[in-house]
Amino acid sequence: MFKIGDYVVKPNTGICRIEDIVFMSLVGKEKKQYYVLLPIDDDRAKLYVTTDADRTRLRPVMTTDESREFIKRIADIEAVWVPNDKMREQQYKEAFKTNEPESLVAIIKNLYSRSQIRIAQGKKVTSTDEKYYKQAEKALYSELAFSLGVEMEEIINKVAGLITK
Repeated sequence: MFKIGDYVVKPNTGICRIEDIVFMSLVGKEKKQYYVLLPIDDDRAKLYVTTDADRTRLRPVMTTDESREFIKRIADIEAVWVPNDKMREQQYKEAFKTNEPESLVAIIKNLYSRSQIRIAQGKKVTSTDEKYYKQAEKALYSELAFSLGVEMEEIINKVAGLITK
């Protein structure tokens, strides 16, 4: 169980600070314990997640050492290639749900390769690919920057070359 003040990663939201742990009941449901989360990049939002949420719903932000080790492994993480457009989008959604940084790297690598192929063919990058690419980059790079205490630009410069290999 997390404590008040801990930083966690929530899929599709990013890094949040646990502001409080409260008991409450939602309409028609029994009283449960919830984390009160404040996303670090939206000071007006407040989210509630049950304290019994699994790792796919909340996980601790990588430590500085974990981030350094993760960056060293980025070049070895395989891209997930799915040729079918509908299946590929479903694969991206599933990867985000895992709430694991390795899944984000796999998405970024796949989308980078796809965009290079499409550009070489004289085609534009699809809006779906662009959306997931930006979403995966933001999630990954913001966590690495936060845990290493550096600006996102520094992470982008450090990691982009590893992803495009």
